[in-house]
Amino acid sequence: MHRKTLALLATLSCSFAAQAEWSSTVTLASDYLFNGVSQTDEKPALQASLDWAGDSGWYAGAWASNVDFGDDTNLEVDLYAGFYQDINDNVGLDLGVAQYTYHGASYSDEGNYAEAYMLWAIGNTELNFWYAWDYFGTGAGHYIVMLNHTIPITDDLSLLLGVDRSTSTDSDKFQWEEGDDSYIHWQATANYSISGFDLSLGVQGTDLDTYGDTRVLLTVGRTFNF
Repeated sequence: MHRKTLALLATLSCSFAAQAEWSSTVTLASDYLFNGVSQTDEKPALQASLDWAGDSGWYAGAWASNVDFGDDTNLEVDLYAGFYQDINDNVGLDLGVAQYTYHGASYSDEGNYAEAYMLWAIGNTELNFWYAWDYFGTGAGHYIVMLNHTIPITDDLSLLLGVDRSTSTDSDKFQWEEGDDSYIHWQATANYSISGFDLSLGVQGTDLDTYGDTRVLLTVGRTFNF
């Protein structure tokens, strides 16, 4: 999952406050997997978001999670803003920007980076693109192409099947593994809603050799609207 300039956030809040709807989602996860790679050293994560959405299609928000990279960085906070539009009854388009920030040590912000995204919803299928021009502060361009398909089973139960490819455009500045500037991530996840809670249980894996092992991921979340 998924991601903002402060000026844009302020503009949106002032322009559309009368139409705004606010929500917050709190999630407990058995791991924080970012495209199949653990951000918490395969330990649990507590995550929360604060989101604003206007009737016009504009939205903005913030999301936070604990992280563990084997150093003193222990918190990730992301800001995002964008615009969603239904093209027709079957197609929707989401365009936005995200800013990822890291905290806990004096050097943590060296990994901060921005990203632009374009997300297409076509029926129960999603085709998503992300591009970062300074990935994790390395100076390398990086893009992700993702294809997800949701299979409804009942009104409350669905199955998500997905695959994505993460690629560095400058292997001299960033590689996922030595001699490998890209990797494939896949997942199969069941999502279930009951009594206001959103549950997910699935398996994810990558073709990386040194990390990104196949993992079972369990999450429990609840969204509050106000």
